[in-house]
Parts: sequence; C-alpha cells; structure tokens
Amino acid sequence: MLQNPAQQQQQQQQQQQQQQVMPQPPQVITTKDYLYVKDQLSWELLAMKKCRHFAAECSDPDIAQAIDRAGQMHERHYRLLLGHLQTNNAAAMAQVQQLQQ
Repeated sequence: MLQNPAQQQQQQQQQQQQQQVMPQPPQVITTKDYLYVKDQLSWELLAMKKCRHFAAECSDPDIAQAIDRAGQMHERHYRLLLGHLQTNNAAAMAQVQQLQQ
C-alpha cells in the first residue's frame, strides 16, 4: 500500500517521538523546562483555589465533596512539582559546564 508524503512524514514523526523517551529525568532543568514547570505550578495553584471557592459555594454536599477532592488532587500535583524543584539547579549546571570543558 502506497502512502502519500503527508502520511509518510506523520509516520516518521511518530517513530521519532517514540524513540525520544528518556529512561530517567535529566539532572538539570533548562530555562525552557523551568518556564514550563512554572506555568504548570501556576495552573495547579489556580485550579486548587477555584475548587476551594466553588466547593464552598456549592449547596449540594456530594458535589461539594467531589469538587474538594479535585482541589486536593491539584494540591498534590502542585506539591509534587514543587518537590522536584528542590534540587540545586545552579550547582548541577556548573557540573555540566565543567564536564563540557
């Protein structure tokens, strides 16, 4: 079966994406990664605050409980991401620069 060029390109991109899986996280965070994580932290914090607000506004206790559980999930995600950032990135970057010299 012949594929058109767009299908071939899409298949090649999918194969490349599958090959780019990292076996473990990197030791350092790039600026781009940092900005993405910072955005994600902001989104998690905002979602957590919204859930708390709407759970308090809700008159149905079952729905309020479900919204509260969603808020707790966002809080767990926030704390997990924050925990990943507890490493000393400046020291790790200095080690990488020393290895490159």
